[in-house]
Amino acid sequence: MAHRWKNNLTRADATPYEAFLNRRQLMGGALGLGLVGAAGMARAQAIPLEPNSYEDITQYNNYYEFGTGKGDPARNAHTLTTDPWTVVIDGMVDNPGDYSMAQIMEAMTIEERIYRFRCVEAWSMVIPWNGFELADLLNLAGVQEGGKYVAFETALRPDEMPGVRFPVLDWPYVEGLRLDEAMHPLTIMATGIYDKPIPNQNGAPMRLVVPWKYGFKSIKSIVRITVTDQEPPTSWNKANGREYGFYSNVNPEVDHPRWSQATERAVGGGLFAKRQPTLMFNGYETEVASLYDGMDLRANY
Repeated sequence: MAHRWKNNLTRADATPYEAFLNRRQLMGGALGLGLVGAAGMARAQAIPLEPNSYEDITQYNNYYEFGTGKGDPARNAHTLTTDPWTVVIDGMVDNPGDYSMAQIMEAMTIEERIYRFRCVEAWSMVIPWNGFELADLLNLAGVQEGGKYVAFETALRPDEMPGVRFPVLDWPYVEGLRLDEAMHPLTIMATGIYDKPIPNQNGAPMRLVVPWKYGFKSIKSIVRITVTDQEPPTSWNKANGREYGFYSNVNPEVDHPRWSQATERAVGGGLFAKRQPTLMFNGYETEVASLYDGMDLRANY
């Protein structure tokens, strides 16, 4: 493509795979209830960690469709059928239809992206994703003139997802981006982590990754992508608009109502590790700040 993002991080900067999957245990309840169930990451620096056991990795996760307890997703996510998998692409596109994962993977170029990832709960990681630019998939579908937003929807399968029996959120989980955010070279659809397929409890077979936004924007197990001219609803904004805005850009100057966003704790440093400053747009200010020229980032949080 004409405009590919050039990575400035290496594998040495990455949070170990074990720690990525085990981040809830490492949090240890430091932020209380921790209502948002998605990932987060931070600075381009090596994070020394002792690998956790396989049991640790598989027992702690955060996919509320499989339960709100820390061990629920690992216990329950094996029930999710990820092959075959179909993604509906519709709305203001030239080529609407049902796209199988096999079709998508055949058409896309898979590459590694090592990104900072920052959770709204004020902890952070560095993660090597495998995937492709969302822009490539949208170009395959053919975005029509007048399209302004991209809406996403997670699978809703009560027979496979015990957590959706409870009104934790207004199921199915939905998210959205402005079209220019979706088409930005940093925005990817991730299909792997550390050269391994994403585990079911982490969003298999395909999830969104937008590295300059808080992790809950990175919707998991996507089954529908819709191009629209209206700002789409998003699950956490519907649940609590005061705490979770549509944009959800990492911003050290805009605090969460219940805690500061000025600093963060890198996963792996322990609960009493020294906190580090949060980077504007999670360190991607040079690449993405122009998307928000003239916007009040406190009002558009």
